[in-house]
Amino acid sequence: MNASLDFSVLNQKDTWKAFGIGIVLFCIIGFASLSLFGLSSSIYGVSDQVEPVPDFIAPSMNRTGVDDIIPLNNGSLQLSDLRGNVVILDFMAIDCANCHYVQEYINQNIESWGNLQGNYSVMVVSIASWYDYETFEQINSTFGDSDSDKYMDWPVVNGGSDTIVLENGERGDIVEYYSAQLLPLALVLDHEGFVIAKESTGTPLDGWSSFDNAIEKANMGDAEELRFGIKKSDRSIYGVFIIGLFLGLLVYFSPCAFPVLPSYITYTLNLGMREDELRESGKLIGHMPGPLAMGSYAALGQLTFFSIIGVIIFGLSEIFNLSGVLHDIAVAIALLLIILGGLMLLGWTSHILSGVQNIIDKYQTKEDNDEIFTPRRNMYLWGIGYSAASVDCTAAAVFPFIGWLAVVGRVEFIFGLMGLMISVSFLMIAVTALVSMGRQAMIGYLRSSTGLIKAIGSWMMMFAGIGLFIYLTEPEIVSTIVF
Repeated sequence: MNASLDFSVLNQKDTWKAFGIGIVLFCIIGFASLSLFGLSSSIYGVSDQVEPVPDFIAPSMNRTGVDDIIPLNNGSLQLSDLRGNVVILDFMAIDCANCHYVQEYINQNIESWGNLQGNYSVMVVSIASWYDYETFEQINSTFGDSDSDKYMDWPVVNGGSDTIVLENGERGDIVEYYSAQLLPLALVLDHEGFVIAKESTGTPLDGWSSFDNAIEKANMGDAEELRFGIKKSDRSIYGVFIIGLFLGLLVYFSPCAFPVLPSYITYTLNLGMREDELRESGKLIGHMPGPLAMGSYAALGQLTFFSIIGVIIFGLSEIFNLSGVLHDIAVAIALLLIILGGLMLLGWTSHILSGVQNIIDKYQTKEDNDEIFTPRRNMYLWGIGYSAASVDCTAAAVFPFIGWLAVVGRVEFIFGLMGLMISVSFLMIAVTALVSMGRQAMIGYLRSSTGLIKAIGSWMMMFAGIGLFIYLTEPEIVSTIVF
């Protein structure tokens, strides 16, 4: 088998036709997924009962001239001491790429917010919210060091399971009371402590216009009509199950995952194009699995990935420092997508995939009938890759949620994970099934355009890698594009 690269495809008209189609499809699917994410995140944790947010006391980094610009008591901040000001609460974590986009936006605008001429001054407080996995020492070294590229020149405090101060004197978990299982979370509080704006991504589709508008109105004391409530997380079996369902939806359409979604859809379209050819050559035994089966294998891949990560977190957290590792995994996946997409375009993908297949076969029995061409296994591996690509965004939502469930109770733990798994699995199955059924409806046209479809899939994979890489490594570029 010839393993050389075919650069002549770059001179073919269909290659660049596929390039144009790929850009259009990538933008359409990406916009749709971000819209679904925005719609879902906007209603998550929101209550119809309008009341001030709960008070909290949290230790600050206590930096002279930075953290002490707001009232502190023995180095700790009490939120109620800031009443009479507009307060922006930024719930974040170190290993949350999307959080850094929020901080980039704060850094760009904090001076202008401070210069607003209304009756109520604007203050920013960032809250480290992944406190079960990231120590305050790590927070200090990442955000408190002026030499760090993530330095925050505004107050930073550490959340905790006992930071909430209730009227009866009891304490509570800040993530639970602010429904901050999903990160990032940016809230705008008016001078009386009511929430008037909420943002759950660092790249909102409206370019932060609604968020900025709320700040300006609150500065003038004219934001009463914007008030809404924040719902405390329900610890009941039903409540944690619903939280799991919501988080699954947000994980699937997360800003880190959306670059991969278009390439996944195109790959699914392309998977069955050579069915007859593969069967005639003896490389495919039987029929291609149906849409529901294909989606189920991809969903199983997702569940496998998160199960492995969960085991690492709970079993090896004392051995390995996970902070930063998840980001590196996502960056590696992005680069791999670019490389594989380029190789697929140049005709070398079959060799790459066969090499991977040989490695996999070494660790599997030879009794199954799928060992030559394995669409089921391919979809399973794609599910793993999809989850790995999105991990840098989803980790800050999923892992604290799992940690929270672990202390809530055994039954709640089971039901919470069940909700998460059902949601993620259903979405993966639904998307795969819809795409596959669409392929079946257009099978004649698609088979006559196999080369074009393959080229589109190659470009989409490269776009996914490039988009994900830029999103993870170049916040300034993303900020310029979005803002």
